[in-house]
Amino acid sequence: MGHRFEQRSEFTVNATPEQVWEAIATGPGIDSWFMGRNQVEPGPDGSVRTAFGGYAPVATVTAWEPPRRLAYGTGEAEDGRSIAYEFLVDRGERGGATVRMVVSGFLPGDDWQAELAAMTQGGDLFARTLRTYLTHFPGRTATPVTAFGPPVPDWDTAWAALRRALGLAAPVAEGDRARFAPAGLPPVDGVVYAVNPQTIGIRTGDALYRFLQGFQGSLVAGHQLFSGTDPEPAERAWRNWLAQLPADS
Repeated sequence: MGHRFEQRSEFTVNATPEQVWEAIATGPGIDSWFMGRNQVEPGPDGSVRTAFGGYAPVATVTAWEPPRRLAYGTGEAEDGRSIAYEFLVDRGERGGATVRMVVSGFLPGDDWQAELAAMTQGGDLFARTLRTYLTHFPGRTATPVTAFGPPVPDWDTAWAALRRALGLAAPVAEGDRARFAPAGLPPVDGVVYAVNPQTIGIRTGDALYRFLQGFQGSLVAGHQLFSGTDPEPAERAWRNWLAQLPADS
C-alpha cells in the first residue's frame, strides 16, 4: 500500500542567509548538523550524496537559488520509494534569517508506520540540530562521528540505561543538564537541546551529541564535534560505549 509523507519545520536564527546557505548547500556544512558524511556537487545540475550506515544515496538538485532556495531528491525507485528536501531562506527585516525546511516522499509496503515514526522523530532532531548549529556554531564546521550499538531487544530498557549513562532523569526535557564520561574520551557537560521518544540531542561548547533509536534495531550515536577530533578512534570509543549500555540496565 505505502504512504506519502511530508514534514515541515520553521525557525528563525541570528545567522545570515549566507551562513544558512553554507550550512545546507556544502558538504562540510551539512556534516555539521545532519547525519553521516556528505558531498555536494554545487549548481542547478548538481547532487548531494550522504554516506550513513553503509548507504550512500545520491540526490539530484532540483532547485539551486543561493542563498534563498535549495531543493534536492532521490527520485522514485522501482518500488516507489522517494525522499526530497527543500529549504527556503528569508532574510529578516532586523537581520538574521527564517529557515523553512520540508521533507517529503513515499514509503512503500504495508509496514511503513514504524519507518515513518523513525523518520519523523529523526527529522525533528535534525531540524533542531540545524537551528542549534546556526545559533551557536555559525560559520564553523564539525567532524561527524557515527557509531552503531548492538541490537536492542527492549527499547524501554535501552533508553533507561542511556538516560542513566547521560546523567539524566526521566522525563527528559529541553534545558536539562547532562553529564557523562565515555571511556577514553573527555568528560562531557552539556545541555539537552532536543528530545522526543526516539532521540536525544545534547549541546556543549564544542560539540553536538545525539542519540537515535535506529530503525534497524540498534542505538545510534551521531555526533558533530567542532574540536578537530580524529573520527576513527572516536567512533571506536563510542561503539564500545554503546555496547556497554545494557550492562547498566
